[in-house]
Order: sequence, then structure tokens, then C-alpha cells
Amino acid sequence: MKTKPPDSILIWFGELTTRRHLLNRGMLLLMPGMLWLMLFLVLPGLVLVLVSVITRGAYGQLEWVLTLENYRRLAGFSLFGWTADYLMILWRSAVVAFVTTLVSVLLSYPLCFFIAGRPQRTRYLWLTLVIIPFWTNMVIRTYAWFLILSPQMPIARLAAYLGIIAQGAPLYPNAFAVYLGMVSIFLPFVTLPLYASVERLDWSLVEAAQDLYASPVSVFTQAILPQTMPGLSVGIILTFVPAMGVFVVPDLLGGAKYMLVGNLIQQQFGPSRDWPFGAAISMGLMVLTLVGIMVYRRRGKDLETV
Repeated sequence: MKTKPPDSILIWFGELTTRRHLLNRGMLLLMPGMLWLMLFLVLPGLVLVLVSVITRGAYGQLEWVLTLENYRRLAGFSLFGWTADYLMILWRSAVVAFVTTLVSVLLSYPLCFFIAGRPQRTRYLWLTLVIIPFWTNMVIRTYAWFLILSPQMPIARLAAYLGIIAQGAPLYPNAFAVYLGMVSIFLPFVTLPLYASVERLDWSLVEAAQDLYASPVSVFTQAILPQTMPGLSVGIILTFVPAMGVFVVPDLLGGAKYMLVGNLIQQQFGPSRDWPFGAAISMGLMVLTLVGIMVYRRRGKDLETV
């Protein structure tokens, strides 16, 4: 007759052990990852918070005088009254990140279905073509758009013929060039995780929706979208978060007239040497990004229950 072991003793994969021993072993396995997060995520975040509440000296040095002036300045308050310049930059950055993510999603769905519909032996070739841009530095890819949008290229000539731009003028710097560069850079971030969900799509549910005379929109929202939500969620987060803080693309393709929060932060840590204000802007960017992710996650849960 078998006897039940005491509650303090467990059998784990044939090994006689205790709950405390399992807990200690689990903590030991988690320790490297926890240390990595503490050193490269939590600790820099705490330093950023600390720097954002101290004062900048006359020559750019840090003076350990606690103040909230940097956040008041970010909110638009100064010696000359209130202005919405910095808030508009934050808002413009959020709009650019949202539009970039939305356009990338709209382009990724047909691209993923196209790749998934190819023969098995050629799918990896198409995926390789999607990954190829990762092999080149972002700065080089952005500079490539200078050549593509130059006055000698067909795109600029067509725009000049249609009267959109003047003869001999390039298609940059402007918002169109910024969005074009942003989408081209971040499109693979949506396509790759979304393709993983599209490839495992249960087509019987799609066929059932079509048999019930569902419209194409209903088929997508009721049968396809819920199944691809895991990959879509990963792609949106991987795109929206870095798009909020990117500064290379708007700096090169947007010029000085199209400043985003990434360019503003880069200026504070560059020639301006206003590190406390730059840290305050970075904290504002982090808060804005987290709010955007929380709103999306809440909306995503609603879509999953549809």
C-alpha cells in the first residue's frame, strides 16, 4: 500500500525535494535575468529620474539642487509665460508613431498573406527579402531615401509634373519623406511576428464565416483578426515604442522644421548640454509610450473578446 508523502516533501521529475528547495532553485535560475534587468533597465531608469530633478549649471555641469523646474519647462512654463511648443513636439511624436504603426500594419497583412500563400520552398526566400533591410544600418537606409527622392528620380519628376512640388525640387524635407522613411524602417518589425500568426491560421474558421455569408470585413474581424492578435500585438509594440523616440529619420528627412521628441532629447544631450532637461523629456517620453501601450492593450483585450 502506497503512502502519500508529507506536504513538505515533493517529487519533482523523480527527485525527492521540498518546496523551499524548489523555490531556492527557481530564484537561482532567475537571478542572472533579474541582475541583467536591474543593471540595464531599472538602474538607468532610476539615474534618469534623479538627473531629471537636479539643476543644470551655468556651463552645463550638474548641480545637485533638487527642483521640478525641468518638468515645468517641459509642460511649457518659463519666465516668459506658457507655451505649448514642447507639448506639441510630444504630440507630434505620438502621431508620427501611431501613423507609422498603423500604415505598417495595413501593409503587413497583405504581405504576410502573400508570403504564406507561396509554396513552402519559396517562403523563406520572401522572408529573407523582408529581413534584408536589417543587414544595413538605419542611417545608411535613411540616406538612401535622399537618392530615391532626389529631383532626378522618377518619383520627384512625377510629383513635379502633377504640380505637387516645384520643378527641380526634391521630395524632402517634409512630413511625407518622414513617414516614408519611418514605414520603410519599421515595416519588418510588424511583418515578422505577424507572419508567425498568419502561418498558423486556422482556415476552417475562415471558411465557416464565409459559409455563414459573412462580409469580407466581418470575416477579417471575426475569424482572422482574433487569431492573429498575438503576432499583431508584438508587432505593434515593437514598432510603436522605438518609433516614439527615433531621431535619425526626422532629422535627415524632415529637416529642422519637423522636430520630434527624439531630436529634442538628442539636442539636450548634445551641444546644449542640458542633461536634466533632457532626462525630464525622456521621462515624459516614457510615460507617453506606456500610456499608449496601456490603451492599446485594453483595446486589444476588447478585440480578443469580440
